[in-house]
Amino acid sequence: MKVRAIRTRTMMPPKDDLFSLIKESFLVNKIKLKEESIVVITSKIVAIAQGRCIKINSNLSKEGQKEFKDKLIKKEAEFFIDRKYVPNQMVTLTIKNNILIPTAGIDESNANGYYILWPKDIFKEAKKIWYFLRKEFKVKNLGVIISDSHTTPLRAGISGIALAYYGFYPLRNYVGTKDLFGRELKMTRTNIPDILADTAVFEMGEGIEQTPIAIIEDIRGIKFGFDSTKNNPLIIDKKEDIYWPVINGARWSKGKVIK
Repeated sequence: MKVRAIRTRTMMPPKDDLFSLIKESFLVNKIKLKEESIVVITSKIVAIAQGRCIKINSNLSKEGQKEFKDKLIKKEAEFFIDRKYVPNQMVTLTIKNNILIPTAGIDESNANGYYILWPKDIFKEAKKIWYFLRKEFKVKNLGVIISDSHTTPLRAGISGIALAYYGFYPLRNYVGTKDLFGRELKMTRTNIPDILADTAVFEMGEGIEQTPIAIIEDIRGIKFGFDSTKNNPLIIDKKEDIYWPVINGARWSKGKVIK
């Protein structure tokens, strides 16, 4: 498997054009998109393309800004745990798009004085990018991932996660097969989008690298052609999740979920 991060011009909040950025970046970096590649794009530049940016009011005090952001987070979240219950009141914990994430994904880094929200209709956005790439670069079998970074409970540091994907089936199923010693596997399925997003996020970086796009090539065992806007096999019911006892025992409040 080969992973290459692509340097781009700066995507400027509050709104910029994503498709021209992709086209220019591929041209400057002499990218020839191969069949059966997967293109990973950070959610931040997708959100900027949608204009999902809210100017930070510099006239407010730090407490005023925190209060405004907390209200915004609670509007964007499906469920939230107020920061007063979080160690050192560092963040508001949320569930959004069936993902456990701090601050409903709202980010201030590399944002030029804006709050950058998560993109709307994110699977449809992945599909739009997929159509653009196929047409522009004359490829048939292709995958798209919209990525972000997130934290893992009981682990320091961040890793990558796929907020959305399109064009390939997301699971590699080992259920019913046997391990090295003949034991039948009963639960094992590989989450392909998150694994690939994690690899891409590592290559793209989190600081001033200015590489919000990555191309992954030579991936074995990918089934292309899947429409994730109609069905997302990664989603499981919360009450069937093995972590449900932890999730259910927390102090969740219901958010407003702005569409």
